[in-house]
Amino acid sequence: MKKQILFILIPFFLFSGCASKEVSLRHDVALSFDSERIAYDVVGKGKTSLFFIHGWSCDGRYWQKQIPVFAKDYQVITVDLAGHGHSSLNRSELSMLSFARDVKAIMDNENIARAILIGHSMGGGVIAEAAKLMPEKVVGIVGIDTLQNVAERIPQSEIDEMAKPFEDDFKRATKNFVSPMFPKGTDPQLMNWVKEDMSSAPKKIALSAFRNYLGQYVNGEAAMVFEDITIPVVSINARLWPTAPDENRKYIKHYQLFYIEETGHFPMLEKPEEFNMLVKKALNSIESRIKKSI
Repeated sequence: MKKQILFILIPFFLFSGCASKEVSLRHDVALSFDSERIAYDVVGKGKTSLFFIHGWSCDGRYWQKQIPVFAKDYQVITVDLAGHGHSSLNRSELSMLSFARDVKAIMDNENIARAILIGHSMGGGVIAEAAKLMPEKVVGIVGIDTLQNVAERIPQSEIDEMAKPFEDDFKRATKNFVSPMFPKGTDPQLMNWVKEDMSSAPKKIALSAFRNYLGQYVNGEAAMVFEDITIPVVSINARLWPTAPDENRKYIKHYQLFYIEETGHFPMLEKPEEFNMLVKKALNSIESRIKKSI
């Protein structure tokens, strides 16, 4: 299991500056639909809860530089999806819907009535399913370097070809997969940490999540999931891969795109201050649209 307490507490201490301003951090576990134990952390208070959902083979620690900023105004919840971080590893089929039900388990456990979901990479597929699953609770979603083109279709043969190196040598393939996600000039220590961390994920779990995430683009589910979603959807994307906002707007009723410049696939770690400002902008945009619709 990955150690996350230190990575979460360090930013809190730096942010607080003194013992009199300690940030209260609570660790908890919710039982998902299949009795998987879903670990999560709760910080701060507010009428709206912000759920930070990690990407493929990552965990809640990837939001370490967002927690102390947003916990001032919101209840912040960082999640370890099933098979990741401190959550249990018994689920055999890791679909985006199953991950969304992990989010629901936490919402039920915490009695949350109003939430905005923020999902990185694969987490974009998770928050879309969660918004569809809980329309009465989720008021907006923010995708981080994800949802580039929900209408894109990928042949199954291409996914099989992509998965083969991971099946043959997972650690090597994952490092090779992650390296190009960072631009030149990236802090080598950060890059090395992400590569080592993601390549240490359980192979069987990672492959199941990989195939299920990309599988949405085989059967069209990546676009179809938005058919009944009427809440605001915002993307904060790097320019590593092209985003097709016009295509997205054919399927997503209220879609907005913000770019974060000169970062790779992990902008929350690469340029946290600029990234946090864009998240605040996204949250304000969501709240503004909600007010206009009332």
